[in-house]
Amino acid sequence: MIVPFLDLKRMHKAQKEKLSFAFGKVLDEGLFSGGAAVTEFQGELESWLEVKHAIGLGNGTDALELALKALGIGVGDEVIVPALTWVSTAEVVKLVGAEPIFADTDENGLISRNWTGLCTEKTRAIIPVHLYGKMVPMEALVQEAKKRNLYVVEDAAQSFGAVQNGKASGTWGDIGALSFYPTKNLAALGEAGACVTNDSKLMGLISLLSNHGQPKRDDHELAGRNARIDSLQASFLSAQLSFFSEFQVRRKELAEAYLEALKDIQELTLPEDILSKDHNAHLFVIKTKRRNELMKYLEGEGIGTAIHYPKILPDLEPFKSEGSFAVARKITETCLSLPLNPYLSDKEIEYVTDCIRRFFTKK
Repeated sequence: MIVPFLDLKRMHKAQKEKLSFAFGKVLDEGLFSGGAAVTEFQGELESWLEVKHAIGLGNGTDALELALKALGIGVGDEVIVPALTWVSTAEVVKLVGAEPIFADTDENGLISRNWTGLCTEKTRAIIPVHLYGKMVPMEALVQEAKKRNLYVVEDAAQSFGAVQNGKASGTWGDIGALSFYPTKNLAALGEAGACVTNDSKLMGLISLLSNHGQPKRDDHELAGRNARIDSLQASFLSAQLSFFSEFQVRRKELAEAYLEALKDIQELTLPEDILSKDHNAHLFVIKTKRRNELMKYLEGEGIGTAIHYPKILPDLEPFKSEGSFAVARKITETCLSLPLNPYLSDKEIEYVTDCIRRFFTKK
């Protein structure tokens, strides 16, 4: 059996029909930048997340960068970010002229609560990352940030749909940055992202920054750039949003099947709280000292896997930083992401778990 890590060609027939209809609507309207599709999707985001303002953007990296710019983060400032995350989280700090200060993580890959010890007079913001779809304990983090007069830019790229204490991922900080890359739980058919906030002034700034600084055509109030969401992707995302709840139920069912089948393998550490509301089951990440060996074995059995992520950011050339980052580094050496998406069948999950069990029992 061949089990791909993710095969987007498997989209359900109902999805394809809705996506085709969405494409037709944009063609009929004849507006390919802005228009009703963008307005509709932004309104749906606001309603879904119970947030005052949402603005669609070109991608999740744009969302993070414009969030920092809207907050006035720049040269001479420091921003605390976790050592383990996708490169965009630190990249955008560099792009606005500030310096990323790396914090170690906990065993789940979430920013360590010891980040407070990294604060200096130059620290202006912190970017907590809800890695793999599991939310950082946000109430405590926001309280600590407020004590230090720090902005909170929530990197919710992997966690759309997760909820903590009744508040959606992305709505806890000053600004939430979302990604709708095709691999995400809510996925565009290309590049797309968004910023969300309850602050009208910040949303106004992000809107200007994303549209060449112009509130209306040829009236430029500040220097911005083009970071607008594509109308077609906004229309596609509205269509995909109608399937989101159904697909989340399926993700949790498959995650539960993994947990049940693998729970007694002592050499494996399974993802914590993946069935809880504050985890959207974006990735099913196991940990084992035999990671590389297991990955090679599963590849030989036709099973696709991935590593999220093979290196911590302080080890990458653009961000070289001293420090042990022991917990985050250990995760990079032991983590392995198994296939988890709503297009997988029960038989495929059974095959994956059977192969893993055989690997750990073979002599």
